[in-house]
Amino acid sequence: MRSLNRTGLAIILSLLALALFDAMGLIIKLLSSKFSAAELSTWRNLFGLIPAFLVLYSSRVWRQAGQVFKIRQWKLALFRGVIATLAQLCFYMSLGLMAFATASTITYAGALFTTAFAIPILGERVGWMRWGAVIVGFVGVVFILQPGSDAFSFFSILPLAAAAFYALLTITAKLFDDEVPSALLNLYSSVISTVCAAIITLFIGGFTVFTSFEEVLWLVLMGGFGGSAVLLLVTSYRMTEQSNLAPFSYFGIPIAFLFGWAFFDETPWNTLFPGAALIILGGLLIVWRESALAKR
Repeated sequence: MRSLNRTGLAIILSLLALALFDAMGLIIKLLSSKFSAAELSTWRNLFGLIPAFLVLYSSRVWRQAGQVFKIRQWKLALFRGVIATLAQLCFYMSLGLMAFATASTITYAGALFTTAFAIPILGERVGWMRWGAVIVGFVGVVFILQPGSDAFSFFSILPLAAAAFYALLTITAKLFDDEVPSALLNLYSSVISTVCAAIITLFIGGFTVFTSFEEVLWLVLMGGFGGSAVLLLVTSYRMTEQSNLAPFSYFGIPIAFLFGWAFFDETPWNTLFPGAALIILGGLLIVWRESALAKR
């Protein structure tokens, strides 16, 4: 009974994290008319450092290891920070150019990329079941992107590229030594992404001058929402197995649709369906297959 209660609480925390991620995306879309994607990435990571430190200092594994910040594979950590920056740039740009729910839904193709990347990076063997799930999911992406139609443009690829970069982050996290806490990896990514995004911002013209306290407040909330969402996800993953939470991750799609409808009057029904349903189906098939293999 206690295990069921912990799993139920973990599911609630993960759903709250999804809502916070979408709330962060809403702020990014709101501010994208004034701030560049690189600026938004800088402020997101900078203000997100506070929750990132909270995650780290709440890590029992890290405290038991002597609260050491140095890791052996620091070069790989630097690389992941750069990848995180690219993922954020692609996603944040797409939010400013596309319907909120459409851009958010396409990023859920990350589970498909994760399966594909696992072959060359981790040396995993992927059977016909998981490849079939990947194909189903990508058919859903094609339905949403509508290549060849008037609605398709180069910018439509941005959320798909973000999904690929986020998947690469997930896969490369498995290359680190087992004793390195996930919270420490998250902190490394946040710090490095802050620096990288700030350099890009300076290179493309510099930071935009704030004209009101309201803008600063929105940026702080953006970073706080994103960092807190990571905190909740890490907590939920510690409370139960990932396979118990994975199916609920797709609740972010209807949440994004409701947020886009409520705040931007966007209702992209024709764009999202049936593509979104196929992406969800492909992702759930992968989760089911990996769960079955783990039990064996």
